Amino acid sequence: MSLTAKLEELNLTLPTPPKPVASYVPCVRTGNLVVVSGQLPSVDGKLLCTGKVPTAVTLEQAQMCARQCVLNGLAILLAELGGDESKLVRVVRVGAFVQCADDYTAQPQVANGASDLLVQLLGDAGRHARAAVGVNALPLGAPVEIEFTFEVR
Repeated sequence: MSLTAKLEELNLTLPTPPKPVASYVPCVRTGNLVVVSGQLPSVDGKLLCTGKVPTAVTLEQAQMCARQCVLNGLAILLAELGGDESKLVRVVRVGAFVQCADDYTAQPQVANGASDLLVQLLGDAGRHARAAVGVNALPLGAPVEIEFTFEVR
């Protein structure tokens, strides 16, 4: 099943690719890899929520934010591929950053929001290597930021 069909089945749509919030490019292609810059959980330029997990943002909200980061990252990737989803081979790596309380240790569960969606959308091609890291702060107060590396044709 195509990515587009899977998105429709899950009642999801890819947004317009978000613009960078600072001095960087949305993605860089080198050979058969596309590295997508860290994505925030924004919809139409507004963050879904802000603050630290779990004090201001629940685990479930943070997982929802991670899912939005995936949609934003895929939108940037497809823009780079000229909209041709058949050029996507697989997800290579996901780096998840979670703004969290000092004693919070469930960053992997937050990142599962992104990882699980990638597998739902892409099947085995969505399985990837991953890092999930807790941080003191993220841009604009976002609870989650996720970067991606994709293999493409």
